[in-house]
Amino acid sequence: MSNDLRGKKIAIVVENGFEQVEMTEPRAALEDAEARTVLVSPAGDKVKGWNEVKWGTSYRVDLPLEEADPEEFDALLLPGGVMNPDKLRQNPQAISFVKHFFDVGKPVAAICHGPWTLIDAGVVRGRRLTSYSSIKTDLINAGADWVDEEVVVDHGLVTSRKPSDIPAFNRKMLEEFKEGIHPRTEEPAFADNKAAAG
Repeated sequence: MSNDLRGKKIAIVVENGFEQVEMTEPRAALEDAEARTVLVSPAGDKVKGWNEVKWGTSYRVDLPLEEADPEEFDALLLPGGVMNPDKLRQNPQAISFVKHFFDVGKPVAAICHGPWTLIDAGVVRGRRLTSYSSIKTDLINAGADWVDEEVVVDHGLVTSRKPSDIPAFNRKMLEEFKEGIHPRTEEPAFADNKAAAG
């Protein structure tokens, strides 16, 4: 899939405690497709990953969140981990940054606990998505149509449940990021799907 994403600039937004493999493997897939990835964080010069049951590697932050302009990016990747999205969802700058992508229809990929931040951005209502099972009720209460599937795509939003889903997540992420802007629709996506099924 070389050259597929050449010229695309992808924001990867994380706080300390992101699930390491959920950042490193999708980032590698994006860079293999010749996208430019930018690690954006409010955490300072470095941000530390979580490696399953213990602290993992520290990574250089490419761009502080307070200096990041979402208009400069073509797509957004939100890795999971428990601490990471819990910190981001309490950060007004992070919420504003994430919300921009939905407001203009840019593609977003969020895995595991990553969709937690989307609740506070107010962008899950009417969306069909998946996540780590422990935040299922939170997403449903926020108006999402939650399903237990390896990967779910809804109008440019790609979601998966856990690290073992990463290969499927990466494939769909690359497809949606290549497509670019997804026009907004007035009706919730899952309402359309239910009407079609009926």
